[in-house]
Amino acid sequence: MKKTLIFITSLFVLISASMGVTGELEKVNVGGYILTAYEDVPESYGGGYSMYTAIWPFLETHPGKFYQSGLMGTWMYAQNEGNPSRKIGSDKTGGVGYSTIEGGTGVWRSNHFPTVTPKFQMGGVTLNFNRWANGPGSGKGKNWNNDLGRYGVAQLSPWLLFPPDGLNFKQGTSGEYLGRAYLPLPLIPAKETTAGKDLPTGGNCWTLFFNSKNFKGPVAFFTPYYFSQETLEHPHLSGKFLDSRPSRSNRQVQMETQYLPARRAYDSQGELYARTTVMQFPRNADTNSILIHQNSCYDKSALWDKVDAWFNGGPVASGEFVDTGRYVCKLKDESYGAAWRIFSGDGKAKQKVPIEIKSFMRPIRLDEVTYAMEWDESMVEVGEDYVKLPQYYHLRGEGKEAKWFAVKKDAVPEETGLHALTAKDFNDAKNDSSPHTTPTEPESCWKSPGPSSGPFEARLGDGSLVTYYWYKFCDQPALLNADLSLQEREELQRKVELLHRHWKKDQEYLAPQNLGELVEFDPALIVTPPAGMEVGYVPIATKQSM
Repeated sequence: MKKTLIFITSLFVLISASMGVTGELEKVNVGGYILTAYEDVPESYGGGYSMYTAIWPFLETHPGKFYQSGLMGTWMYAQNEGNPSRKIGSDKTGGVGYSTIEGGTGVWRSNHFPTVTPKFQMGGVTLNFNRWANGPGSGKGKNWNNDLGRYGVAQLSPWLLFPPDGLNFKQGTSGEYLGRAYLPLPLIPAKETTAGKDLPTGGNCWTLFFNSKNFKGPVAFFTPYYFSQETLEHPHLSGKFLDSRPSRSNRQVQMETQYLPARRAYDSQGELYARTTVMQFPRNADTNSILIHQNSCYDKSALWDKVDAWFNGGPVASGEFVDTGRYVCKLKDESYGAAWRIFSGDGKAKQKVPIEIKSFMRPIRLDEVTYAMEWDESMVEVGEDYVKLPQYYHLRGEGKEAKWFAVKKDAVPEETGLHALTAKDFNDAKNDSSPHTTPTEPESCWKSPGPSSGPFEARLGDGSLVTYYWYKFCDQPALLNADLSLQEREELQRKVELLHRHWKKDQEYLAPQNLGELVEFDPALIVTPPAGMEVGYVPIATKQSM
C-alpha cells in the first residue's frame, strides 16, 4: 500500500510539472506583427517616403517598463544592388550590414516618462545597431564622451521642441492621423573626406517632415556624418549608407509589437488558458479601424531639385511635395495579415505559439491606398472610440499545430485565477524615471560656444518638465559633432535661414489626407523664438525630468 501511495504521489508530481499547477499564474507576453503588402514601386523613387498613420493608445493602461510596441511604421534602407536582402556581413564577406531609418510612433522600454498615449522617435540605426539616434540629443548610450548616436540628429524647426524622451502627442488622442515623411534636403554638400580620412561622406540630409493639426513642415535631420562615420572602421563599406545612397522604394510597412504583458494558467483538467492586458484599436464610423493611408514614395524632383536650385540663387522653393515626383503605393488585394504569438519561457525553453487572429480580426484593403482592420463583433467590444480585443484565450492542438484561440470570459474556468486579475497585476516593473540630462562642463559642446538665450521650461502632458535653450542653428551640439568646419557650418546657417524665412509651420508640405482628422502634438511642444531670434535659431532640450 505504501509503495502504491508513493507511486501515485510521484505520478501526480510528474503530471503537475508537465501541465502546471491549477491556478498558478505564469508571466507570458504577446508579440508579433501586423503586415501589409504593396505592389512593387520602381526603384527610381529613391528620394524618401510619406504616409498617414492612425495614432492611438494601443493599451488601455500602461503596464510598466517591459511594454514595447510601435504603431504602423516602416523601415527605410539604402539601395544597394549587391545586398538586396540587407544581410549582416563581416569585413571578410563584404556584407553591407543593417542600417535604417525606422522609429516612428509607439511606446518603448527606453521611455522615462511614458503614458498610454504614444510618442514619436526618429530611430536612425547605423551599422548593425552600433549607434542609434532618436532625436536631437537622444539615442544610444549614457556616456557623452563616447558618442553612440546622441549627436546624430540636428534640430531644424524653430517652432517644435523635441524632448529627449520623444515627441508627445496631445493626451486623449484617439485615432487621429499623423502625416510623416522623410525626404533628403541638400543642406550639407557631399565631400571626399570623413573625419580627415580619404573616405567620402554623402550629402543626403534625411529630413523628418510632419503634417499635424498644430505643426506642419520639417523638424530635424540626420547628419550625413552620422551614417558615414561607420566607414572609418569599415572602409570597404564607403558609399553604401544613407548619406550617399537613395532609399529603397519597396519598404516593409508593418506594426511591430515586441512585448505586451499577459498571464497564463492551467485548470484542473490540464487545459491551458491565457489572459492579456486590454488591447484596443481606434474605431471608425463603420467599426473598422483604419491604420494606414497614402503610403507614397518620391524621386528627387519632388523637393531636392527645387531646393537645391533655390540655395544656389534660384526662385524660392515652396516646400510642397504634393504631386511632382510622387508615386502613391497601391495595396495588393491579398497577402497581408497579422502574426501575433504568445511567448513563454526563456533561453532554449522559450516557446512562441501563434494566436489565431482570424477568430476576431481581419486585415482588409478599404481602397488602393487605405489599410484597415475588420472585426468580428461577436468577439470584440465595440465602444464609441475604440474596439477592445478579446482578453481571454484557450490553447488548442499540440506541437506545431498548437494555437491560441480567443474565447469568451465565461469559457475560462474561474479556478485558473485569470478572472481575478486587475490592470495592476499586468504591471511587470516600474519605468526608469530618472532625468534625461546633458553635459554642463564649460568646455563641453553644450556650453562652448553655447546657447544664445535661456533657460526656458515646458511642462508636458506626460507630466515631465523640459528645460531648453535657444542655440544659433550652426552652434547646436549635433552640428559641432558632424565633421563640419566653421566655414561649412556658416554655409549651412545661410541655407537654414532661408528655410526659416520662407517655410512656416502652418503651410502645406505633404499632400493632404482624404479621411479623418489630423492628430495634435502636445501644445506645450509648440514654441515661439525669442525676439530677435525668429530666424536662424532653434530650441534644444538640455534636461527632462519630473
